[in-house]
Amino acid sequence: MAPVASGKKGKQPGKQALKGKSKTPKSKKSSLRFAIDCSHPVEDGIMNCGDFEKYLQERIKVNGKTSNFGKDVSLGREKNKIVVSSAIPFSKRYLKYLTKKYLKKQDLREYLRVVATNK
Repeated sequence: MAPVASGKKGKQPGKQALKGKSKTPKSKKSSLRFAIDCSHPVEDGIMNCGDFEKYLQERIKVNGKTSNFGKDVSLGREKNKIVVSSAIPFSKRYLKYLTKKYLKKQDLREYLRVVATNK
């Protein structure tokens, strides 16, 4: 039997769109930004924000290597806030871990608590 042509207008065979693919590629470049607020301990004279920034600069690992920021990750300080910006996937939990490690090294871990303002 020969195929019967129906009156419906449909897509041409062989021109089927792939599932999950769109015609226009979306180049969404997500940049992550984390801020560590040290204002209360610095105002009380317990902690030095510059030392903490230097500690993070030495300890943060990117692609398995320390001090390997390159163009992907940047670390800066705005008064009593330390800002970490990243163009690659970066964990907030890792920053919290490094902060706790710094506080333990300075014998401040039992007096200060690291709390995330938003999840």
